[in-house]
Amino acid sequence: MQTQNTNNKFTRYQIFVIVIVAVLQFTIVLDFMVMSPLGDMLMKTLEIKPSQFGMIVASYALSAMVSGLMAAGFADKFDRKRILLFFYVGFVGGTLLCGLANTYEMLLIARVVTGLFGGVIGALSMAIITDLFPIEQRGRVMGFVQMAFAASQVLGIPISLFIANRWGWNSPFLMIVGFAILVFVVIAIKLKPVNEHLKIKSERNVWQHLIHTISLKNYRAGFLATALLSLGGFMLMPFASAFSINNLGVTPGQLPYVFMFTGISSIIIMPLIGKLSDKVDKFKIFTIGTIWAIVMVLVYTNMSAIPLWEVIILNVLLFMGIMSRMVPVTALTSAVPEMKDRGAYMSINSSLQQGAGGIAAMLAGSIVVQETKNSPLQHFNWLGIVMAVIMVLCIYFVYRVDRIVKERIKVGGK
Repeated sequence: MQTQNTNNKFTRYQIFVIVIVAVLQFTIVLDFMVMSPLGDMLMKTLEIKPSQFGMIVASYALSAMVSGLMAAGFADKFDRKRILLFFYVGFVGGTLLCGLANTYEMLLIARVVTGLFGGVIGALSMAIITDLFPIEQRGRVMGFVQMAFAASQVLGIPISLFIANRWGWNSPFLMIVGFAILVFVVIAIKLKPVNEHLKIKSERNVWQHLIHTISLKNYRAGFLATALLSLGGFMLMPFASAFSINNLGVTPGQLPYVFMFTGISSIIIMPLIGKLSDKVDKFKIFTIGTIWAIVMVLVYTNMSAIPLWEVIILNVLLFMGIMSRMVPVTALTSAVPEMKDRGAYMSINSSLQQGAGGIAAMLAGSIVVQETKNSPLQHFNWLGIVMAVIMVLCIYFVYRVDRIVKERIKVGGK
């Protein structure tokens, strides 16, 4: 029988779960994040426009949104471990297709396949964490799990860029496939079944369960907060490498250092943000992080050619704000659903997150203009203004989620 450890210390098995979920997220995040540093190389190699590259990034996110909604109805009907392994196999297959693609059209199709499976895995991981860890521990857990973003920058992206420069842009995807197969084996052997939610009987069928989850007012507040968080947070990401190279004067050889140092700083910052979220107040940390992020986004998007060390510092300061928003909101939204609805809620939440990210990528691709493949990106500062407005709106919806969670805790909900 699965039980939650209600004291402040993690059990050995809980530590294993945190580590394996973080490593699992590392493969998913790296697969998605690697598109940004490869952006300039892809646009030049495949001779595609910013709008087409934005569509490649968006195709993963939008297909992930569709699969997340489709999975929501049955996400609480099965052992979470089994369904996780099923979708992870599909993700590995889609990533392999990316590694074998050699045209814009083939890569677009491969990203759709990868998104259909990979987009659900994040939701399943969060449902597992929510089942195994009480709200008092989730800030720290999310802080460690979100380190997958930092690890992808410190290890994954620099290594990916190195082998991409040496063997072509396809090679990072083949590297991810090899590593993901090892992760699959460990999960299959070591992770215990996650099926406590199956003891809570429900008379609803798959579609009734989906409609029920969407219809609840409190759940919708969490959905809106997540969508706005993603919409305002991912507009810069697809064109980060192209902006760094063509506007800030970073060379392709220097680009791995930008991501590496940004990731190192995130590894230090995120556990601290997680601890502060548990000890102080998740909404307060989020608000402070949002204000910081708005300032840094407006500064960053208006920069021109500067020395490498200034680019690194700007990226570190920018990601401090972004991570200070993601960690507390992820912990807050995980506390909104009841156990019997968690799989469906997390799937819908993840699909909206992915869909908002896809819309952000397409919107960014329609705003940003590049006259030639070596000329500076134009209208990048417009992205900063749009992001700042969305971030301000997000504060209101996260405030609503914060009120909902605190009311649940008062009446004994976890």
